Amino acid sequence: MLQMSQYYEPEFKKKIVHLHLKEGRTLKGLAEEYGVSKASISIWTKQFREECQTNDEAQADYDYMKENLQLKKQLAELQKENDFLKKAAAFFAKEID
Repeated sequence: MLQMSQYYEPEFKKKIVHLHLKEGRTLKGLAEEYGVSKASISIWTKQFREECQTNDEAQADYDYMKENLQLKKQLAELQKENDFLKKAAAFFAKEID
């Protein structure tokens, strides 16, 4: 059975692309949550990246999203390290007593 293609508003597409690029959400997760195919999200992301090549505002937005995602990953790693160090400090504090 052939499915009819569905029209999505540009704001909706932009929201999905932002969730993917800015927050690092997976294509699979977004597809399941919003009922959109992974291929569509991939195409929208590719179109956004192409738009960034010609539109300075879109390029700035894309750069911001990439930096934001990188900082979120770095923060998560530092939080893991901090939690480990807290546990190690508590362990060694018990050993001293």
